[in-house]
Amino acid sequence: MMNILVIFIMFMIGNMIFVSKHKHLLIMLLSLEFIILSIYMMLMLYLSFIEFDMYMLMVFLVFSVCEGALGISILVSMIRTHGNDYFQSFNLL
Repeated sequence: MMNILVIFIMFMIGNMIFVSKHKHLLIMLLSLEFIILSIYMMLMLYLSFIEFDMYMLMVFLVFSVCEGALGISILVSMIRTHGNDYFQSFNLL
């Protein structure tokens, strides 16, 4: 029961950081990775509880690594073109 509470608190803290710190892209990417880590822990706990195969965790890790690499590439291209990672420094339109 304590594990579920810790995972839920991790998920909520990641969401609060994602909503409140929307100036920097790097902080938003880190909070998204924190949310993904809490979802991974929840999946691992759930799949071990029902004694299911852990193949789904491998698929989830592949997608989360792809998401992280895409975020880092967007961050690098944004820093190269604009010089910083502030969202206010460029116009999306």
